[in-house]
Amino acid sequence: MAKKQINVALIGFQFMGKAHSNAYRQVGHFFDLPVEPVMKVLVGRSEHKVKAAAENLGWQEHATSWEEVIQRNDIDLVDIGTPNDSHALISQAALKAGKHVLCEKPLAISVADAKASYDVAKQTGLVNGICHNYRKAPAIALAAQMVRDGKLGAIRHFRGTYLQDWILDPSVPLVWRLDKTIAGSGSHGDLNAHLIDTARFVMGAEFTEVIGLAETVIKKRPLLADTDGGLSGFKSSGEMGDVTVDDVTSFLARFNNGATATFEATRLAPGRKNYNRWEINGEKGSIAFNLERMNEIEIYLTDDPQGLQGFHTIQATENFMPYMEGYWPVAHIIGYEHTFINMMSDLFQAIGKGEQFSPDFEDGLKNQAVLEAVDKSVQSRQWERPLF
Repeated sequence: MAKKQINVALIGFQFMGKAHSNAYRQVGHFFDLPVEPVMKVLVGRSEHKVKAAAENLGWQEHATSWEEVIQRNDIDLVDIGTPNDSHALISQAALKAGKHVLCEKPLAISVADAKASYDVAKQTGLVNGICHNYRKAPAIALAAQMVRDGKLGAIRHFRGTYLQDWILDPSVPLVWRLDKTIAGSGSHGDLNAHLIDTARFVMGAEFTEVIGLAETVIKKRPLLADTDGGLSGFKSSGEMGDVTVDDVTSFLARFNNGATATFEATRLAPGRKNYNRWEINGEKGSIAFNLERMNEIEIYLTDDPQGLQGFHTIQATENFMPYMEGYWPVAHIIGYEHTFINMMSDLFQAIGKGEQFSPDFEDGLKNQAVLEAVDKSVQSRQWERPLF
């Protein structure tokens, strides 16, 4: 019996567009889905660029108007991979047009807009998802499972660090990620957003208050003339412009389970390419994770025999561990792209079964509330509560 087809429109075709396209192509080969995803149409602003991308990435059609595409009767799911400032607008329009929606993080660049998107999603009852793909790494999902099973006892502390160096050179021009009106914030919204979601997911707890600091270190950069849309291939003009987002940020937090936490992020850390490392400490042990070694977690348990205690490494590649049943024999590792494949598996399971996907727009709203509370505390120099 043929499966029901879910026709997908993907809006945006650069970094995340490539990752999502690969996941749509691959997910049905690894997981038994109740429905069949169809790569129907790829949308971008440049006719010749989106046409070439559609052919290269395997889409049936291409288009330049997302407004027209979301009104089409043959589109079931709208996937949003555009710059941050358009996420809320497209999400709400797609939901109102009766489409399921998967939106790249952040849900919006303000709590007000994120709340509006959440409200529309709740009113429609359609499947809605926010793309925090790191939740779908088997090692992180395993860590969350261990915490929920009580392996660490009561959680006392979370420590998160996310470091990159791709804008270290002052000659890197003013790409959209350095413009507050488009990006919302800099390393804070780009990198800390991942850590915020991970902390909520792994601990199963909510932020209650935060206090932060931020600094823009390189205050002017060349204006952008052209880009291939990725994190390289920039062409700058001879003029200079102001950087309007943070380069370095950190904050302290308290949670409703009594735990405290520290978070720090920058894109000016020489030698750190994508160093997303966090550690969670409980009364009975600790778990540590580093995205650059994404198939592993380090774990320390106080119940281990005296003399044998110490951090040891677990490979999250056994076929009984989260998501690994679809892949290879033990210790044959998976990669970054598989977090998106795992995400799409969860998404199409939700659509096929009429259930809600996780993380959803409520998670996106809560994430944005924490980001905004930190921004507010940077200005007030006081503890602030996430509000939405």
